[in-house]
Amino acid sequence: MTRRDAAQMFLLSAVWGVSFLLIRYSGEVFPPVWVALLRSVFGALVLVAALRLGRHALPPLRLWRPLLLVALFNNAIPWTFFAWGEQTVSSNIAAIINATTPLFALLIGLGLHESRLRGTVVAGVLLGLGGVALTVSGGLGGGHATAQGVTVLLLASAGYAVATTIAKRTLSGLDPVGLATTQLGLCALMLLPVALLGPQPGPLEARGVASVVVLGVLGSGLAYLLYYGLLARVSPTQVTAVTYALPVWGLGWAALAGESVGLLSALGVLVVLAGLGLINAPPRRVRPAPA
Repeated sequence: MTRRDAAQMFLLSAVWGVSFLLIRYSGEVFPPVWVALLRSVFGALVLVAALRLGRHALPPLRLWRPLLLVALFNNAIPWTFFAWGEQTVSSNIAAIINATTPLFALLIGLGLHESRLRGTVVAGVLLGLGGVALTVSGGLGGGHATAQGVTVLLLASAGYAVATTIAKRTLSGLDPVGLATTQLGLCALMLLPVALLGPQPGPLEARGVASVVVLGVLGSGLAYLLYYGLLARVSPTQVTAVTYALPVWGLGWAALAGESVGLLSALGVLVVLAGLGLINAPPRRVRPAPA
């Protein structure tokens, strides 16, 4: 990995990490569905510009079914649910719950017989779930989370895992910028009628409006470009390591914004990271016995 790649990974983790705080600020003005809708619209505008400048290709129309499913489970549902959940859960706890996505992906893979169960994987899953439980218990006890909000955020994280599984099976080999542009466009089309028929935004305030614009332009549009640009140059394992930094960034941004960060949340981050590390640890190679 070059210095440029390392700098882009640092920037990507920072942008995605601050997204949880921006979601909370956006929710002060916009209902959850509107947060997800505007995020997808502003992100799609960035990606459409990149699509035309880079002459990237859109996915073929015959893949409309998996494209719709990925847009639903990777964007529409989780983005709406995170905005909904953060109405009663602090942004730093939301960032930690987001780290359960690899755990859900692993469980889905085991259920579909796409993953192999090892002792370190079992230990990693148990550690990861224990870290989340530690964080949630601290949030519930300290008044920074509700059971309903935590459940909604866990469902959002599970949605990311479902989308990843569908994409691996049906959308491999496509132009990543074209795929991301299509995802956000379909997400906006799905959410628009729901937003128009549901609760409407309140009085527009500068912080809420600026937050949703930055969330879409940086947290969705620019973040996708950074992510797929890195994938073209470094291994997927290195790029997905960004996920591990998000809870740390979530705590850091929340502390800077004046949110109360409990000791159990900090301990929960360490435990979750340890669990993710065990899940992704390479299996031991058994040395052949000497002849």
